[in-house]
Amino acid sequence: MAVVDVLGPKQTGPGLVLGAIGAGLILAWVILWRDGPLLPAFVGLVLLGLALGLLIRGRQAQSRADRRGHLAFSLMADDPAACFLTDAAGQVILRNRAAETRFGTDVHRLHSALADRVLAPGELLLRLQKAAEAAGAAQEDLPGRKTVLRLLVHRADAEHFFWRAEDLPLPSDLPQAAAGDPAPVVTVGADLEEVPVPILTFGPDGVMRSANLAARELLWKGDTRAAMFHELFEGLGRPVSEWLADVTAGRHPGGSEVLRLRGEEERFLQITLRRYVEGGRLGALAILNDATRLKTLEAQFVQSQKMQAIGQLAGGIAHDFNNLLTAISGHCDLLLLRHGREDNDFADLEQIRQNANRAASLVGQLLAFSRKQTLNPEVLDLEDVLADLIHLLNRLMVEKVDLSLVHRGREGNRPLGRIWADKRQIEQVLINLVVNARDAMPEGGDVTIETEPVTLTEDLKRDRATVPAGDYTVVRVVDRGIGIPEHQLRQIFEPFFTTKRIGEGTGLGLSMAYGIMKQSGGFIFVDSEVGQGTTFSLYFPTHDGEAVNEKPVETRRPAARKGEGVVLLVEDEASVRAFAARALTLRGYTVLEAASAEEALARLEDKSLHVDLFVTDVVMPGMDGPAWVRRAHLDRPGVKVIFMSGYADDGLAEDQARVPNSVFLPKPFSLGDLTNTVQSLLG
Repeated sequence: MAVVDVLGPKQTGPGLVLGAIGAGLILAWVILWRDGPLLPAFVGLVLLGLALGLLIRGRQAQSRADRRGHLAFSLMADDPAACFLTDAAGQVILRNRAAETRFGTDVHRLHSALADRVLAPGELLLRLQKAAEAAGAAQEDLPGRKTVLRLLVHRADAEHFFWRAEDLPLPSDLPQAAAGDPAPVVTVGADLEEVPVPILTFGPDGVMRSANLAARELLWKGDTRAAMFHELFEGLGRPVSEWLADVTAGRHPGGSEVLRLRGEEERFLQITLRRYVEGGRLGALAILNDATRLKTLEAQFVQSQKMQAIGQLAGGIAHDFNNLLTAISGHCDLLLLRHGREDNDFADLEQIRQNANRAASLVGQLLAFSRKQTLNPEVLDLEDVLADLIHLLNRLMVEKVDLSLVHRGREGNRPLGRIWADKRQIEQVLINLVVNARDAMPEGGDVTIETEPVTLTEDLKRDRATVPAGDYTVVRVVDRGIGIPEHQLRQIFEPFFTTKRIGEGTGLGLSMAYGIMKQSGGFIFVDSEVGQGTTFSLYFPTHDGEAVNEKPVETRRPAARKGEGVVLLVEDEASVRAFAARALTLRGYTVLEAASAEEALARLEDKSLHVDLFVTDVVMPGMDGPAWVRRAHLDRPGVKVIFMSGYADDGLAEDQARVPNSVFLPKPFSLGDLTNTVQSLLG
């Protein structure tokens, strides 16, 4: 048996106080009142006597307590189990030989002796001491990998405790994992309070048992709180408490899941959950890792896939949908030729035509987002474009909203660079942005369109986009409206996303603007602050090439006489082919029809057949339009071509460029569009 410290309470405080007071009174009498009354000296002598008596009595009590403590502990000296006598703080006073053999001779605190078997030894010892103070004794079993450590504590007196630690074989009634799918039992090691990895422990009921410092800093900035598993995390797709219960019961092997921290929408944690047993109780050990950045990257990747899927969907449906619209509006035009304004059916036919045009505009917006629409780019001076457009934009303003145009380059005599873009589409982008700015100011305000020449000396990186260094013409649409919340800024360019009330917008305006800018080689960015307003910035790369002469606008020509031209019409959609054939026949052309490229080539094998014009769809089953036309031109090199399509495929521009004397007619088209295009080529 080793004595580590002196046993027994040190109850010397009251005697020392009385002795000090008595000595003080005697000293004061000697110095101040030697010739005065003897009462102070007498009182001092009495107090000194009392102090001496208390000291002697305390020493005797301490000696008796030490003898009783040593005598009691001597009964444990030869105990085969490790035994300790500690104070209330866990400081070891006495230990037997088994304790030195089991835990070593350098253990001075019971906490360190249990550190290899218990997750939080301080918490365990305090709990057992409280139980011993109330009941006189307490016991707890601590399962390990091969044995169970039974820890028994008896209260020796008000300040001391006897501890007995005995290794026992594992009992057979500990909870086992489900048959066929054994779950690991984690035996928690040393105290993890200072481990720099966030770690939590939970009971099967979801109650949090402990959280180390790193976990508290991650979750609550260092605070200590009580919590349930389901109160902390969510987003598993099923109740998180069920996952915890399955892991602790052994029905699930555990593993890692990325969950959202409850109450914080944009914060995610990767949680690795494992089953363990502590003190005969099942539990779950949770290791946390901040996965917010990983989840953000994943969301961005999913978003890009979604946008790509929507673009592919838009391009895919555009071909078939525009065929239907072409047939509807075309046959409506044919009916209108036979019904004048005085006819009762004229208004109904006009409604059909107008709604077909509205549907075509909606498809055009989808195609603009997906960058599949057909553009007619030209060299533009944005100052001229805005000068023509500002009158229309002013008419879109409401009473309390004013519109102003500012050319900031004029202040430094810096003219705007020309750009290469489709004028009609750029005007549509500006109209959409100005209308949105107007709607963002229900109480009125100012909308400003600013232009400025900008030279980037290095790449501009923002919003996951990189603007190469170079010269740009920048247009900004600025409002002082309600602004856009930060969490919505990442979604505003998505199709069908709108902050307006139901019925006030389709959610396609900004997505169309985004698509047009990307298809035009430009960039669009947004800056907004709630309550302060929003600024949309459009970056157009300047065009250094020579201006391309614009084609003169074809005037409406009288219908050609019958027999002046032979047209080979190749269209796989029967309704579109029927409309186009009737329209061209009414204008006096001889029309040869083919439902496929292969049928058209078969008809052209007749060398005596004269054809002046090919009118062909681009996308068809089998051979596409440009492919069969190039083959036909081997024998008929001078025949002109009109390509028809509902959207601009990525390779169409290159294919058309390799076909001489060809033009493009976008679907849906009207009777007039078709006949005017044919006449412009055969006129």
